[in-house]
Amino acid sequence: MDRTSLVAELNRRGLRDEALAGPLYKRLAQALTSLIQEGLLKAGTALPGERDLAEALKLGRVTVRAAYHDLMAAGALESRHGSGTFVSGRVERMEQSLWRLSSFSADMRSRGRLPAARILSREVNTPSPEESFLLGLGAGEPVLRLDRLRLADGLPLAIERAVVPVKFLGENAGGEGSLYDALAANGHRPVRALQRLTAVTLDASYAAMLNVKAGAPALLIERVSRLEDQRVVEYTRSHYRGDAYDFVAELRIGDDHE
Repeated sequence: MDRTSLVAELNRRGLRDEALAGPLYKRLAQALTSLIQEGLLKAGTALPGERDLAEALKLGRVTVRAAYHDLMAAGALESRHGSGTFVSGRVERMEQSLWRLSSFSADMRSRGRLPAARILSREVNTPSPEESFLLGLGAGEPVLRLDRLRLADGLPLAIERAVVPVKFLGENAGGEGSLYDALAANGHRPVRALQRLTAVTLDASYAAMLNVKAGAPALLIERVSRLEDQRVVEYTRSHYRGDAYDFVAELRIGDDHE
């Protein structure tokens, strides 16, 4: 997004709208945050200097400086000596336990972050041979196949493909919210799962959706989740940003450690 487009987009968002709450610099900071979260301002993008942006928006320079300062403190922007202000490529790293089964939405809410899902594709169809085997289904039993971009506070963190037998979802086969909540609402909440982690690199299309460079490291997690009666209720393949997650597990020394 060039300077002209940025100014036009910021003006379009009504920074001076009296109905919007908060001081003007907070509104400007929120508008810039929204552009970053929506992918219109990519990581590494140079922003106009304080004076230039203030003049273009007809704001006081102190307003722009305060907005930039807020976003730098939040890690959304970074100042490079002698070069200017840029959209940061850094994200706050999070630890994720390998031993606790929880949905992405529940995990993000427990961290005080707002989870969201952008649906990339959604279809109800017959399972592939691999899906039939993993899910223990007959060839004609329909499954919901759902590809989603998972976000927290607007930041893309993972690309997920979930395959769930329709019989476990009933009327809750929409895919907009937490699949685990939808399964629980239909009386089929998973209680255990087997996960496999593989280190991979992201191709150009996945990297673009996750706001990282092509070839960036990621973790591929394949999960098969089961009900109390051992029926498989979900098969998921998720690509997690390698710069955002640390997966941890607590290990115990056995009696035969000598």
